[in-house]
Amino acid sequence: MTGGGFLIADSVTHLGGHAAGCMVVCGSHGGTPSAAMAYARSVRAVIFSDAGVGRDRAGIAGLDWLESRRVPAAAVAHTSARIGDGADLAARGVISYANRPAMDAGVRVQMTCAEAIACLESTPLRPASPTPFEQGFGRYLLAPGPIKVWALDSASDVEASDSGAIVVTGSHGGLLGGRAGSAVKAPVVAAVYNDAGIGIDDAGVSRLPALEAQCIAGAVVAARSARIGDGRSTYTDGVLSVVNAVAARLGARAGMTTAEFVATLVAGCAGQVRQCV
Repeated sequence: MTGGGFLIADSVTHLGGHAAGCMVVCGSHGGTPSAAMAYARSVRAVIFSDAGVGRDRAGIAGLDWLESRRVPAAAVAHTSARIGDGADLAARGVISYANRPAMDAGVRVQMTCAEAIACLESTPLRPASPTPFEQGFGRYLLAPGPIKVWALDSASDVEASDSGAIVVTGSHGGLLGGRAGSAVKAPVVAAVYNDAGIGIDDAGVSRLPALEAQCIAGAVVAARSARIGDGRSTYTDGVLSVVNAVAARLGARAGMTTAEFVATLVAGCAGQVRQCV
């Protein structure tokens, strides 16, 4: 059996062995990849952001995934607390969705996150996960060439070697804990995220000004247009909802598809795209 305790994390990717047996409040979206990672870390119970719910209810799909494994899980409304900020979820979050194990523990919609934590901290410990992260984040090369285009299910998978590439991610467009340095992990040409319903304090698009400060074209797609947590859906289904000034100067606009935005960038030369004007 695992240990116990209470843990706050800005992202599910920050969870390690220390999360085993813990009741976790996590700033990540509540999609299936987030749920699978939390499960692999053997959490006792977990609360996510509902990320605007979005296309195919992707923002809360992980709650059902965890229910099938008898793990209590809930989500707070994106309009009540900042996505990507675990401390804010714990302080201001209001529950919008809960799975059956969480409801059996007393969690209810419209309950504060603090009240839900009190319910979930007393849920039974469960055996450690017998398998590693069973639904990994995907990384797909959409286009080779001088400006590579990658679809990444999670922005956490951006690598140093992606410098000069375009990354189309399934991640939300919120800074982690409000830290500008979390906007992107490499000096890419452009980065696309999911707006997670935008939400309170415009948290779902807070990466965009930070990207602009780095001369990186940034955009988010509407949560209702593409499945959060799915980089390929961001590319094939996504419709831009907000763009930063760098992206706008390069021809991006709200209502453009992600594919159109990427094609516009690829058509230009790398030197033009990287210039901050």
